[in-house]
Amino acid sequence: MFARVQNNDFSQQQLYDELAADSVLQGAGAIVTFTGLVRDFNAQGGIQGIELEYYPGMTESALEALLAQASQRFDIVDAGIVHRVGKLANHAQIVWVGTASQHREQAFLAATYIMDMLKQSVPIWKKEWQDDVACWVAAKADDDKAAMRWLSAEKGPSCNKA
Repeated sequence: MFARVQNNDFSQQQLYDELAADSVLQGAGAIVTFTGLVRDFNAQGGIQGIELEYYPGMTESALEALLAQASQRFDIVDAGIVHRVGKLANHAQIVWVGTASQHREQAFLAATYIMDMLKQSVPIWKKEWQDDVACWVAAKADDDKAAMRWLSAEKGPSCNKA
């Protein structure tokens, strides 16, 4: 498992290859990846990019803890997260999540869980630039709702490791 915070862009292919290298040796039959991009708009209109800040050490630890939680909750053999920080232009890659499992359902569930929980449990703060003015972005109700469904859900058979 790997968790990284970085300023520079990433290669989806290199991250996939890194995840696949160990996963296939552990019996993975499915790899699911997600790449998030910077949108060029918000509820008020167009934006000119974002700026992400983080707490070095704490943020990486939170990402590692999130991967450990996903590994305990789902039947995955490996997973990775890369999250960018700094000033990012519209349409830039911002986050990559990959999960590997013997079967696709667990890989999809784990990837969704990681993304839903990342927005709520990892200390990364976002500013949006609009007309050369930066404004901090508050947590969204939809993000809270997505995290709460995992926090309040019973661990049913599709969510537990065998």
